[in-house]
Amino acid sequence: MLKTFLNIVFVLSLPSLVFAGIADSKHNLSISGPGTIKASEESQICLFCHTPHNANPRSPLWNRANPGITYAPYSSSTIQASPGQPTGSSILCLSCHDGTIALGELLNQQMPIPFEGNQVYMPSGSSRLGTDLSDDHPVSFVYSNALALGNSELAHPNELPREIKLDDQQQLQCTSCHDPHDNPYGKFLVMPHRNGQLCTACHSRTHWNSSSHARSTATWNGSGENPWPNGEWNSVAEYACMNCHRPHNAASEQHLLHAANEEANCLKCHNSNVAEKNIEQEFNKFSHHPITATNGVHDTAETHVIKSRHVECVDCHNPHVVGSSVNQLGLIAGVKGVSITGELLNEITQEQELCFRCHGDSPNKPPPYTQRQLEQTNVRLEFNSSNPSYHPIGQAGANPNVPSLISPLNEDSVIQCTDCHNSDNATQVNGPHGSSYSPILKAQYLTQFPTSESPAAYALCYQCHDRNSILGNRSFSRHSLHIAGMGGDRINAPCNVCHDPHGVSFTQGNSQNNSKLINFDTNVVRPNSAGILRFESTGTFSGRCYLMCHGENHNPESYPMGGGGGGGQ
Repeated sequence: MLKTFLNIVFVLSLPSLVFAGIADSKHNLSISGPGTIKASEESQICLFCHTPHNANPRSPLWNRANPGITYAPYSSSTIQASPGQPTGSSILCLSCHDGTIALGELLNQQMPIPFEGNQVYMPSGSSRLGTDLSDDHPVSFVYSNALALGNSELAHPNELPREIKLDDQQQLQCTSCHDPHDNPYGKFLVMPHRNGQLCTACHSRTHWNSSSHARSTATWNGSGENPWPNGEWNSVAEYACMNCHRPHNAASEQHLLHAANEEANCLKCHNSNVAEKNIEQEFNKFSHHPITATNGVHDTAETHVIKSRHVECVDCHNPHVVGSSVNQLGLIAGVKGVSITGELLNEITQEQELCFRCHGDSPNKPPPYTQRQLEQTNVRLEFNSSNPSYHPIGQAGANPNVPSLISPLNEDSVIQCTDCHNSDNATQVNGPHGSSYSPILKAQYLTQFPTSESPAAYALCYQCHDRNSILGNRSFSRHSLHIAGMGGDRINAPCNVCHDPHGVSFTQGNSQNNSKLINFDTNVVRPNSAGILRFESTGTFSGRCYLMCHGENHNPESYPMGGGGGGGQ
């Protein structure tokens, strides 16, 4: 009896406490309400939610029936909470907002109160959530110490700001974010959500505060589609979480994204209309990472080694960390990876560790770009430091004598995957999004036999290897003959015929036959008349070949000092 009495006192006190706030808001469903959804005759304000008599047996003296609906709650592969059926204040809110009960159907009224325009139910739109809550922020779950301790990116419940309240069961409900009686911040929010203030009160994302999406002052330039069509503000930093996420009626149930196509959430800004560089156009180039080829395959919780072939922007970029000062990686900071030795990493520290997620041990990779004597599609193995030869990704190369290197490069230099695989307009757009040259190469690298040598034909190689040194035969006395030559001796063999640009795995090759990146293109180079196909290193800048190529039978062909190795690492 005492609890009932106190509830009655509470409701009777409402006019003095919250009447002014409700009266000027859309929750005033009386004839005096400022919104378009309101009663055609009824002047009372509070009775649309509360009644001192014949109330729903739920606090606070609720004047509406329980919807009695089974809802589809939010779920995802990364959620650690356990949302069930709506309880507490959430089920009360849904008695209007799920659209199943007439707005004017109240417990203390024999007949439903009529609404203007013969409106009966909550109309379609952002306020009507329906019974499928899988595209809405989860509610009715216990926000406990254990939950926060199990998720390092959730604030401890004792550290939540006073505006965000859990119910007496310590559950997060609609009223944790929304105050139905007051609307000073819009959408009945309990605190401002500009700059992600409301979201980050609970979601304490590691490195978020120093990330680009939290700090960027970039604004929409007015071209193309407005990325914030219903917005109140002007910059990326102001919208913060809301740039990508939508807490209700999201298009993508997993992670509540604005767009169902993952890449659309990124490209609405990264098309030079907000972000300075036009990444979108890179994906229209001849060779590109096929981000539009799959939808719904990527999963934030997927293993370090990608098992189901796909690529999305967020496979390479962590939008909550991107551009932060956490380490030197900047735009690819905070993502999972695999080390060159196969160790699984929760956060990469070197660029190639990201590439190895897909191009290393993953199944169902693309076929080899070139059919080689020793075929290998596991790029991680091609760069292992135990290999007989490899381009120096992650560690210095195996060859101590590479006279063609252009300063400041030397035999101890370490390069990145993106030194070769990058945009062909890398001065404007950096990263292996797309290129006019396959496979996503920074510059042209022709591989078809025969190819006439020129600075343009092997522009990729000549970025690091001095053309004059190569044609001057400083490391191999027949370089010029093979790739250029003169008159009838012109062979026009591209670099790719002899050299495997990644490397030769120690699981397949050895230092005698596969040094200097030698791994022949078997579409061009075949076994000799004795059925032998191999290169043998016999020392610095010397070796011999057993093969059939350009109509010549090498059985073997020897190259003494000044000839015999090639110019690989």
